[in-house]
Amino acid sequence: MKTQRFLLTFLFIWLTTPLFSQQTDPAQVTLERLFATRDFASERFGPARFIDGGTGYTTLEKSAAVEGARDIVRYDTQSGAREVFISAQKLIPATGSDPLRIENYLWSPDKSKLMIFTNSQRVWRQNTRGDYWVLDLASGNLHQLGGDAQPSTLMFATFSPDGQKVGYVMKNNVYVEDLGNHRITQLTFDGSETIINGTFDWVYEEEFSLRNGFRWSPDSRWIAYWQLDASGVGEFLMINNTDSVYSFTVPVQYPKVGTTNSACRVGVVSVAGSATRWMSIAGDPRNNYIARMEWSGNSNEIVLQHLNRLQNTNQVMLGDIHTGEVRTIVTDRDEAWLDVVDDWLWLDGDKAFTWVSERDGWRHIYRISRDGKQQKLLTPGEYDVASIETIDESSGWIYFIASPDNPTQRYLYRVRLKGGKAERITPANQPGTHSYQMSPDTKWAIHTYSNFDTPPVISLVSLPDHKIVRPLAENAELRETVNKLARQPVEFFRVDIGDGVELDGWCIKPPDFDPNKKYPLFYYVYGEPAGQTVLDRWGGRNYLWHTMLAQQGYVVMSIDNRGTPAPRGRAWRKSIYGQIGILASKDQAAATKQILATRPYLDADRVGIWGWSGGGSMTLNMLFRYPEMYHTGMSVAPVSNQRFYDTIYQERYMGLPDSNVDGFRDGSPVTYAHQLKGNLLLVHGTGDDNVHYQSAEYLVNELIRHNKPFSMMSYPNRSHGIFEGQNTSRHLFELLTRYLHENLPAGPKAELMQ
Repeated sequence: MKTQRFLLTFLFIWLTTPLFSQQTDPAQVTLERLFATRDFASERFGPARFIDGGTGYTTLEKSAAVEGARDIVRYDTQSGAREVFISAQKLIPATGSDPLRIENYLWSPDKSKLMIFTNSQRVWRQNTRGDYWVLDLASGNLHQLGGDAQPSTLMFATFSPDGQKVGYVMKNNVYVEDLGNHRITQLTFDGSETIINGTFDWVYEEEFSLRNGFRWSPDSRWIAYWQLDASGVGEFLMINNTDSVYSFTVPVQYPKVGTTNSACRVGVVSVAGSATRWMSIAGDPRNNYIARMEWSGNSNEIVLQHLNRLQNTNQVMLGDIHTGEVRTIVTDRDEAWLDVVDDWLWLDGDKAFTWVSERDGWRHIYRISRDGKQQKLLTPGEYDVASIETIDESSGWIYFIASPDNPTQRYLYRVRLKGGKAERITPANQPGTHSYQMSPDTKWAIHTYSNFDTPPVISLVSLPDHKIVRPLAENAELRETVNKLARQPVEFFRVDIGDGVELDGWCIKPPDFDPNKKYPLFYYVYGEPAGQTVLDRWGGRNYLWHTMLAQQGYVVMSIDNRGTPAPRGRAWRKSIYGQIGILASKDQAAATKQILATRPYLDADRVGIWGWSGGGSMTLNMLFRYPEMYHTGMSVAPVSNQRFYDTIYQERYMGLPDSNVDGFRDGSPVTYAHQLKGNLLLVHGTGDDNVHYQSAEYLVNELIRHNKPFSMMSYPNRSHGIFEGQNTSRHLFELLTRYLHENLPAGPKAELMQ
C-alpha cells in the first residue's frame, strides 16, 4: 500500500499521456507518444561501481563487437581515460553462442573476479532470483554457480571478503561455493515452504525492505543469517481464472493486521559446515521483529535491531557468535513508532558507531560508543537528516542528505565527526533534488540532479568542491523534447489550513491559462506515511501525464498533508499516529477549501482526485467523507478496510486493532461508502499480492448495499503495479483519461458554456 515506494518504481514506467490523439505535435503530450514511442525515454547509464578506492569506476556500455550486448568499461576517475575492461565476448558461456545479459554485476574485493547476475525472475517486488556466473579475469574462465541447480533458483550471491568463496540462497537454504575447486557446501538443511533461511517472507520484504538475509563475517569464516518460521501465518488465496481451462489458486502467506507473524531468529554458522549457533533473544519471536542485522566491525559479534510488535521500542543488541548471548547497548523509544535505522556505520576501529534518532524532535545523527554509554549529538539544529551518504574518517567528516529550508528538496551536507554546524556542499544555484553515489575515498561522487519539470542530469563531481569533472548522462534529447512542450512552469506553494499548520503543494496550470476563467481542479494524492508527492524532482511519466491533462484544460495539484515523511520534524510525521486516513483527509479537505477560496480561477463545481495504493485509499476517503467538495475520483488499488492490510505496516502507524477499534473503523474508507455522491472509478488487479482484490470486492459489496452507482475495472492477474501483460499500462491510462474527461469536463467554464 506504499505508493511512493511503489509509484517511484512503477509509475515511472507507465504513467502517460493524453486521450486518443494521434497527433505528433511536439508541443503536445499524448498517450500515443508516452506508450508507443521513445519520445520521453531517459538516457541510460550504469549500473556504475567505483573501484580501486575511487580512482576508477566501471559501468555498462553498448558493445561495438557484439550487437545487442554490453561491455563493462572502466574509466579513470580523474582523467577520464577509457578502456573496455570486460568485453561482451568474454561473457559467452562455453555451451552458448550469445553473451550473458548483464542485469547486475559485482566485483570481488581484489577485482580479480567478476560476478554476473542474469536470467532473473521476479520474487514479490523485484527480480531477486536468477543465475550467477563468475569470470576469473586472469584465466578467462567463466563458471556458473550452483552446480547442477535448476535455472533461475539462486538468490543474493555474494563474494566472501577474502574473495575465495561465494555464498548464496537456493530454495530457502544457504550455501557456500568454493571458487577454487567449485565445491558446494550446504549450510542449512531445513529450508521449506515455511522455514525460510537467508531470505524473507512477504511482509518482511515489503515492510522492512529485507531481501538478502545472510551476511559474511569480515574474516570470511562465518555466515550470519535470518531464519523465519512462517508456519501458522495466514494464507491468502488469489484466484487465476485465465491461464488454464480450470481456475487455480495462488497462495501467499500474508499476516493480516492483528494475526500471527512469522517467528524470526538469527544464527551464525561456519562456512565449513557446522550446527547453527542461535542468538538467545528474549521475547516471543512472533511478536517481535529483527529488522536489521550486521557484523559489528569484527568477526566475533553481530549487531542487530530488535523491535517490539508495536514498533515503538528499538533495542540495539550485540550478540556473541560463540555463546549466543546478547546484550542491549542502546534502546530508542517513541510514543508513536520508530523507523528502522539504516545509517549505522562503525567508527574508531569499531569502538563507536553512528545512529539516527528523533529523540529531540528532529531526525539527527548521533555518535554512540560500542557499549552505548557515550552518546553525542553530531547534527544539532531544527532540521532533519534524510540519510547518511558516507563517512570520511581520515578527514573527520560525515556526509549526509538534508534540506533544512525546503522539505520538497534534497541537498548534500557535511558535518565534523565531533559534531557542529552543517556545511552545505551542493551548490546554491541548483534548486531541486540531488542524489550521490560516493567513492570510497570520498573524493568523488556520481551526482544526479533534477527538478520538477527538468529531466535528470548525471555527472561525475569532485568533492568537497562539487566541481563537475565530466557529464555521464545529460539527457540532452529528452530535455530538448520536454522543452518543446506547451506548458507553464510548476508553482510550488504553501497553503495555511489554520492552527499554525501550512501544507506544501504544487500546481500545474494549462499552457494558455487565463486567470479570468474557471478551470476544473484535479488532485494527485498519496497522503500516507510511506511517501511524499510534493517533491521538487523529475517525475517522469507521472509528470508528463499530468502535463497532458493541464494541456487539455485541467489545473493539476498535489498536497502533502501531515504524516507524510517530509523533513519537517518528528511532530509533523508522527501526528497521524493511530488515525491513518482521518487526520490526513481532514488536512486535504481543509487545503482544498482554502485553495478554492483564494484562487478564483478554480471551479468549485469541478473538483477531482486520483491516487494509487495509499493514494487510492485517500481518494476514497475524500469522495466519501467530503462528497460536497470532491465530485470525481479515480481510485487505483486502494485499501478499503485497514483490517485487510499487513501487520508490520498497518500496526506501525495504527497500533493493534483490539486497542484502537475506533481508529481502524474510522480510518477505513469503506466506513463512509454510504456517503458517496460523486463519480467513482475503482481499479484493481485481481493478482495483487500487496493490497488484495478482496479490498475492492469488500467495498463493492458496501456500495451495492447502499445502492451507490460507480464504475469499476479489474485487471486479471495483474499485481499492485497493474503493468503485466501486453498493452496493460496504456489501457489503464486511457481508461483513467477517458473517465476523467467524461465525468470532470476539461477546459475553462467560459468555453464549456459556448
